[in-house]
Amino acid sequence: MAVKVAYIFSKIIHETDDFIPTENRNSMVHALIESCGLLKHLCLVANRQATDSELELFHSPEYLQYMKKYNDEIESDDSFGFGYDCPLKQGIYNYCKEVAGASISAAKMLCSGQFQVAINWLGGWHHAKRADAAGYCYVNDCVLAILQLRTAYARVLYIDLDLHHGDGVQDAFCGTNKVMTFSIHKHEPGFFPGTGNLSDTGFGKGFRYSVNIPLKDGITDTPFVEICSKVLSEVKVKFDPLAVVIQAGADGLNEDPMHSFNLTPVGLSNCVQFILKWNLPTLILGGGGYNEANVARCWAKITADVEMKSFFPSAIEMYF
Repeated sequence: MAVKVAYIFSKIIHETDDFIPTENRNSMVHALIESCGLLKHLCLVANRQATDSELELFHSPEYLQYMKKYNDEIESDDSFGFGYDCPLKQGIYNYCKEVAGASISAAKMLCSGQFQVAINWLGGWHHAKRADAAGYCYVNDCVLAILQLRTAYARVLYIDLDLHHGDGVQDAFCGTNKVMTFSIHKHEPGFFPGTGNLSDTGFGKGFRYSVNIPLKDGITDTPFVEICSKVLSEVKVKFDPLAVVIQAGADGLNEDPMHSFNLTPVGLSNCVQFILKWNLPTLILGGGGYNEANVARCWAKITADVEMKSFFPSAIEMYF
């Protein structure tokens, strides 16, 4: 029996140039999902912008006001981490409200009990801190979604499959035992963000509730999936999560400009499928990925594997 899947759609974002260093990744991802005929098997949920008060559940009012001030301007200084990889651009605040609103909306779909899986490929901005932008991330929609899930589920597990360490999410919850964070990522001297050692395990009530798997370049699908499945099996037993958030960044794929991991869409999708076998309310978010065609194929495959293999598996294999 197919699970009921909510798919968050934002017309504004899909018709707007990306604010991350890709030209049209968002529209390409959605176009491929649509062209594969997947939308008719998903429950499309129209997005809404997050409110200022919702953003302030994690981000500082001063940080948000500064970004809002430059929403319709171009000139700014480097306060709050803006500049270099997070420049302030016209419309950025409204764009961030769309991204955050999409992940919050997806989390609310799960909290309602009407859906087992919710997908927001626009989200996954896992580097943003309470009052700092970093790594192309201006607001941390992952954290905001987890806070929403915590209104209905006592324990939430965050799983980060991105090439980069999910530092912003870990920092937000490293002192609590109500949210466990798991991140498998590249970790080498000089590689952003430079965090996520094996010894990085949280503190206070959150001691041992941060799990990090640092890797070097070159890992392929088979060992990647094996590591994830073995470690996450132990995490599930020890933590007993009631809801899950997956950040499925695609910058670890082969041919990505990062030139680091050697994964394929099959490997990432297999990790997601392993987690979905737990039959827990699960939110799936996007993340990194700078080869637009690769990202579109990967996230379309994950979308297909979540809901569609029982409907037309032969058609899916044609695309992937």
